[in-house]
Amino acid sequence: MRQPLRYPWLDVDVDDPSAPAIAVRVDVPETRAEVPAHRHRKGQLVFALGGGVTCHVPSGLWMVPPHCGVWIPGDMEHSNVATANARIFFVYIEPGAADLPDRCCTHSISPLLRELIIELSDSVEDDEARDGLLIRTLLSELPRMPVQRLHLPISSEPRLKRIAEALAQDPANRSTLAEWANRVALSESSLARLVVKETGLSFGRWRQQLHLIVAIRELASGASVQQVSGDLGYGSVTAFITMFKKALGKPPAKYLGSIARNGGSAFVA
Repeated sequence: MRQPLRYPWLDVDVDDPSAPAIAVRVDVPETRAEVPAHRHRKGQLVFALGGGVTCHVPSGLWMVPPHCGVWIPGDMEHSNVATANARIFFVYIEPGAADLPDRCCTHSISPLLRELIIELSDSVEDDEARDGLLIRTLLSELPRMPVQRLHLPISSEPRLKRIAEALAQDPANRSTLAEWANRVALSESSLARLVVKETGLSFGRWRQQLHLIVAIRELASGASVQQVSGDLGYGSVTAFITMFKKALGKPPAKYLGSIARNGGSAFVA
């Protein structure tokens, strides 16, 4: 089923209990688009065939680069922001229909699973036997996909939430830990401990995760490495490429290229 990026979808009941899985192909306009915060009983796989999608759940931000998918369990509030001209699919899965985790995670998407999702979303024939076979194969293949990770842990702690919102609005902000500590009325050491306690990451690593999420989203939408480097406040393109390669094992162009060729297997924790 093909829909504009507007939820709830027209003429599609994603929580229909008679359907173990429902695939929706979404048209994204020439500008960035958002599905506001919502929830549904079925779990949801957000799959990007082109462009990128950022999923926001209460515990963090998850990036969906091309040829990868983010799993969102049922009844979890979430919103989705897609880059301009993205080609994305939402697969809604009945609770218990597949052996999937009860937490958000990123899956590599194999070429077989990709084609199953596309075929199911484009199915217009009233062929229950064929659709049933596609769904059974999809539900069997999805749990076998490698679980990867590229997300930004977000805390509900008010001071960290304030910092996260500020950095999301201005990723190029290079304020030091000491400067942030002063703004939220904490000592530098207290803020450092609070970040680790709430996110499991040091402040520097946490901010780097944000940069990686923004970088992959913008690169996937067609921005140049030079543009992304400047938007993130790096002093040089070389410094940005070095950070990216150190974190993800490959420079930006090779990283995105290998994802496209290998169905997400370039993803690294």
